[in-house]
Amino acid sequence: MPSRIRMPTPMSAEPSADLPAAGAAADGGSAGFDLRHHGDAEVRGADSALTDLAVNVRAGTPPDWLKAHIAASLDGLAAYPDGRVAREAVAARHGLPVGRVLLTAGAAEAFVLLARAIPARRPVVVHPQFTEPEAALRDAGHPVERVVLDERDGFRLAAAAVPEDADLVVIGNPTNPTSVLHPADAVAGLARPGRTLVVDEAFMDAVPGESESLAARTDVPGLVVLRSLTKTWGLAGLRIGYVLAEPDTITALERVQPLWPVSSPALAAAEACCTPSALAEAARAADRTAADRAHLADRLAELAESAEVRVCGPAAGPFLLIRVEGAAAIRTRLRELGFAVRRGDTFPGLGPEWLRLAVRDRATTDRFIIALTKAIADAAA
Repeated sequence: MPSRIRMPTPMSAEPSADLPAAGAAADGGSAGFDLRHHGDAEVRGADSALTDLAVNVRAGTPPDWLKAHIAASLDGLAAYPDGRVAREAVAARHGLPVGRVLLTAGAAEAFVLLARAIPARRPVVVHPQFTEPEAALRDAGHPVERVVLDERDGFRLAAAAVPEDADLVVIGNPTNPTSVLHPADAVAGLARPGRTLVVDEAFMDAVPGESESLAARTDVPGLVVLRSLTKTWGLAGLRIGYVLAEPDTITALERVQPLWPVSSPALAAAEACCTPSALAEAARAADRTAADRAHLADRLAELAESAEVRVCGPAAGPFLLIRVEGAAAIRTRLRELGFAVRRGDTFPGLGPEWLRLAVRDRATTDRFIIALTKAIADAAA
């Protein structure tokens, strides 16, 4: 079963070699986990020849039509940003009233706003998952309690592990880095009177049909859904995302948000990405990603016949989590062979034997498997 860990003291440190295995109890604070480490650190300053499997932004993006639309917005930079049209577009995209939408400078800003605006007494973060929610809560002075899901259960949600009196619960769906897609009913079942339930759906638009999404639900009390437009559309440098929640929660978040937080080009992108044609393109991209992910999983399975490589699955996101002995040395060797992958030991609940791989096209995957096979052999030599 998942373990429950009280983490009262903020800390930040590089992971040590004696980290607990997934599902085991960790020590106090954020000891052993660099919550501010993200995939871009694996490629920052790297040679352009390095193939990026560390960052989960879809390759080959943004598309030309989106770049042209954003470029056209530059003529209006003399005016202050006006988010009304983009907000209406997001609301219409999910069939919600405008009062349930807040545009943000990427989903990451929303975590900071929630940490500042929600007066939580017992916040809980379900791990392994994106570490920024916990980091934001700690920065705002909140003690954070971790519910660590068990690898033996496939990192699947066990609702009974979440304390009944937790008044703020954060969970990813599909979860980064495990790529697990939790059933919508199971996630919605975490809602309680007086509890804010934050569901990070940053990668949900990469799931065919967006199955298990709670974005359009208005019947779940205290529900807050976060969305990002940076992953599918390649807009990480533009910073655009949004919050879907009850109007009172939206108002509370707006009060702690800086003036004009979303630029005019980002607003133009949000509007464009909510059109029917854009949604159809995103759906096609999700289908391609699912097929490419299956190919990556199959190739890794072939490799597992001769090496100790374990794939976390079933996977639903545009990335796979793998466990392999000697992962640190393998990651270094992969860089020498031209590939960057995401280390897993900065995620609470994981350790130094984990790596996250972004899904790429089949040709890239085939080249990567050749490099991974060599890296494993070299690390074992």
